[in-house]
Amino acid sequence: MDATAVSKHVGYPPRKVRQLADLVRGQKVDSALTTLRFTKRAASAAVRKTIQSAMHNLVVKHGGSVAAEDMIVKTILVDEGRTMYRIRPRAQGRAYRIRKRSSHIKVIVTLLEVAKVSQPAPAPKRPAPAKKQAAAAKKPAARRSK
Repeated sequence: MDATAVSKHVGYPPRKVRQLADLVRGQKVDSALTTLRFTKRAASAAVRKTIQSAMHNLVVKHGGSVAAEDMIVKTILVDEGRTMYRIRPRAQGRAYRIRKRSSHIKVIVTLLEVAKVSQPAPAPKRPAPAKKQAAAAKKPAARRSK
């Protein structure tokens, strides 16, 4: 069972919000909220609010008996929102453009048991082919120049 929350037109650039999204993606909800609370980024408050909203949406959807430790941040997407253009006066009557970017944050939270069941088991790693190892052994040593 999944629950979604979306925050639109958040006043932080997507590049900076994505750093926070990468930080908490895949974590338990209580751990993600704690991480964001102690992260020294202005956008962490907006991401934290969106995760809390998704968490409360899941509690309501499930019937009110779910703890934050039993939820996981399944997906967190950060897209570009509207860009506001401002003018910066420069020398000799010129004007430079200032772009104030905004973001759309979408968070999907799911129950921990559902997340474990839906993820396939990782495939075992195979050893490297023997040809590459043999080719590396045949290379002559590099010559030194005087």
